[in-house]
Amino acid sequence: MFLSIPADSDFSIHNLPFGIFSTQDRSPRVGVAIGDAILDLYALAELGLFPEIDPQVFQQKTLNDLIALGKKTTSALRLDLQRWLQEDLPLLRENPTAFVPQAEATMHLPIEIGDYTDFYSSIEHATNVGKMFRDPANALLPNWRHIPVGYHGRASSVVVSGTPVQRPCGQVKGKDDLLPHFQASARLDFELETGFIIGKTTAMGQRIGTAEAGEYIFGKVLLNDWSARDIQAWEYVPLGPFLAKNFATSISPWVVTMAALEPFRIAGPVQEPAVLPYLVYEGLQNYDLNLFVELQTSQGSSTEICRSNFRYMYWNMAQQLAHHTVNGCNVRIGDLMGSGTISGPSPDSYGSMLELAWSGTQPIRLEDGSTRSFLEDGDTVTMRGYGLKDGVRVGFGAVRGQILPAIC
Repeated sequence: MFLSIPADSDFSIHNLPFGIFSTQDRSPRVGVAIGDAILDLYALAELGLFPEIDPQVFQQKTLNDLIALGKKTTSALRLDLQRWLQEDLPLLRENPTAFVPQAEATMHLPIEIGDYTDFYSSIEHATNVGKMFRDPANALLPNWRHIPVGYHGRASSVVVSGTPVQRPCGQVKGKDDLLPHFQASARLDFELETGFIIGKTTAMGQRIGTAEAGEYIFGKVLLNDWSARDIQAWEYVPLGPFLAKNFATSISPWVVTMAALEPFRIAGPVQEPAVLPYLVYEGLQNYDLNLFVELQTSQGSSTEICRSNFRYMYWNMAQQLAHHTVNGCNVRIGDLMGSGTISGPSPDSYGSMLELAWSGTQPIRLEDGSTRSFLEDGDTVTMRGYGLKDGVRVGFGAVRGQILPAIC
């Protein structure tokens, strides 16, 4: 292959994720990440490499039209690119302008999101939260082991990596307060998640079973569902998260296809008690994906504060989608489904500040000697993730966001 790809690159020949990029002289369009470069698919279409696809599909501001072509088409396109790159296709080698350095590109929100649903599918996370806020002996609510719990988020405030996040304001009520008051959130948090993108539209009344769920999932992104814990504590009873969550959700710019993640399938945890028939699944539905969270202070000091893995999830994506649609709820191309906070069994694998600092009672120490119970203004949170098996590495890049001061 004529391209030099670093051995530790997230964007190996085995990956080839899709995204939307622009440069000073190129309008937003569809690209594929390969090493440190972006392959401009519109430029390749203009060269006649995709005769069965309208070139205008690659000159759109989102991936929705490309995804709408169907997995058969997008999978064939990705496999063609792999083959052409490995075989040093002369048309690619002789047209270097089809390759754009990632450092020179601006990345955009990759999809038009009609709806966003966030699940609550890590048993470790749910147990930790239950221990902190309810009876430690009965940390999980009675329904948790029976349904993939979720809530409807706000699609309008989903932003691409690099977009700053302003500290939210809202009502809070401390345990000793007689009445709530309005203030900037003092307990701002991140949530380490992944998200999957719906790749096929259904009609109202149509259900998606676990056996066919894979047909409806186009790919995955990293996701940070920012959370204001003090606002959440006051508002979440009786209907769950609202203002504590809807101010911002960040996702990574590259959508990694499910085909690229195939080598990392593994068995999930044993689910007890047995689930209802519509949630029964076959095969390996969990994924071995290493996940990391880094916190950088406004002074520039960086500390890795979390190492987790997507393999820990109790409820898998097939079950989440089956449950989401079992009542006839329709899904649309571009809909985003969040995994919920991904926490592992050890304290260093907890996927939120709420858990890492145990609701502020055990502040974590950073490399520069400072401590954090929750996020401070100027802090930057960066999440990364990748799968690695038998020399095959497939990664997501990063999802990053810096906290800006509140305006209350």
